[in-house]
Amino acid sequence: MNAIYRWVHPLYNAIMSTKITLDKAGRVVLPKPLRDQMQLVPGDTLQLEAEGECITLRPVRPKATLKKECGVWVYQGEATDASIPDLLDLERERRSRDFRG
Repeated sequence: MNAIYRWVHPLYNAIMSTKITLDKAGRVVLPKPLRDQMQLVPGDTLQLEAEGECITLRPVRPKATLKKECGVWVYQGEATDASIPDLLDLERERRSRDFRG
């Protein structure tokens, strides 16, 4: 790791220790530098684990839907039933237009 990388990403692998306060509704605000470091945006989901006096929050990240196999990117996600007929109809229409000229 070079000095430029450390300058661009100063919080990379940094440990943050700060006090946060619960509001009346029991909510907390994560400090902006932490949200930026963790690439958290409004609407992101966090997994909460509690053990004794320790509370751990982990971001829930979607699994990658593309995986490279033999040099080709392959979709790994599940297809939705509703999208397959629509895609087939669109492809048939495209081929029909191409055939007619």
